[in-house]
Amino acid sequence: MKFTERFIADKELVETALRGVFRGKVPHADIYDAMNYSLLAGGKRVRPILTIEACRLCGGTAEAALPFACAVEMVHTYSLIHDDLPCMDNDELRRGKPTNHVRYGEATAVLAGDGLLTAAFETALGAGACLPAERVIQALELLSVAAGPAGMVGGQVLDMVGEGHALTLSDVEELQQLKTGALISAAAELGVIAAGGDETKRTAVRTYAQKLGLAFQIRDDVLDVTGDEGSLGKPIGSDAESEKTTFVTLKGLEECGRMVERLTADAVAALSAFEESWFLEELARVLVGRTN
Repeated sequence: MKFTERFIADKELVETALRGVFRGKVPHADIYDAMNYSLLAGGKRVRPILTIEACRLCGGTAEAALPFACAVEMVHTYSLIHDDLPCMDNDELRRGKPTNHVRYGEATAVLAGDGLLTAAFETALGAGACLPAERVIQALELLSVAAGPAGMVGGQVLDMVGEGHALTLSDVEELQQLKTGALISAAAELGVIAAGGDETKRTAVRTYAQKLGLAFQIRDDVLDVTGDEGSLGKPIGSDAESEKTTFVTLKGLEECGRMVERLTADAVAALSAFEESWFLEELARVLVGRTN
């Protein structure tokens, strides 16, 4: 199977599972509508696909990884809802649609994010139907750290504090390793846990994902300058408008391009211990050239 075919198949597997997460939920239907509005709005689904493919890489199945994959995407979606709020970035467009708070109101958007975060852990627990309890516990611990103040939430705090201030390269790297990189890294490592991979495999996949996550964010910063709103599905130039220091601010477009190439090469090299890593290698290369 070629890369594109497998990517599409993985994505459809994730989409089908996500559509079923809140199916049949009737009480307080308006909150489920708001949660599904953002959860099912599309997107690349890079994080859950990382979970599925890392599991396969370590000898596991997509089905075993699917509860963790869905949980990661639910956490990611909650973070986008809250990131768009007026008290945060105050964005009105996400994936080509009005943001959650524009569609449902600020209070419902906050609760929709809260609901997705808590439901993510309920979804992850569903892996206990086919995985040993110790693997599920390891996964929940990893996801909770990556999503919390030592991970994504901490990165968002640094992002807010940094607005209007000149940050150093190390400041921006720390911010993005927490805000974006922590969940990407956890997504890949969750796949290894689902497959029962050892610590050596977890370390290799973690390194791959950390390099990939940083390259992904640098490319995102570039697209905020060079992209167009139609392709991105969100406003461009928002970083400059918010007076945020980015990789482009510090290094310029050309050097950012070189940084992305180096980080991608490092990500691919981290997978050298695996025999069948072609999909994750190609995924890293594809993300380098993305336009949205």
